[in-house]
Amino acid sequence: MNEPKIAALISIKLELEPGTYYWCRCRDSKSQPFCDGSHKNTDCTPLEFEVEEKRLRSYCQCKRTADAPYCDGTHKTLDGYVPPQPKDETN
Repeated sequence: MNEPKIAALISIKLELEPGTYYWCRCRDSKSQPFCDGSHKNTDCTPLEFEVEEKRLRSYCQCKRTADAPYCDGTHKTLDGYVPPQPKDETN
């Protein structure tokens, strides 16, 4: 399988209910970070994962994490990454 394309250079924080989910590996899904079947006719397959208890987690969208489907911060090392700007608290 080819290296997946980057969907976004940021993670996404989600609080998921317990259950089975499918993390998109192809980056073509319109439902990132989840699979919507867009990988059909490719050699990509989604990653099935289980959520045991509801809790806030950061999910990878750069598709380069070593801890899929969870973000490990790899997006911060990739070309094109722009750190978030601090919020202006003076207004």
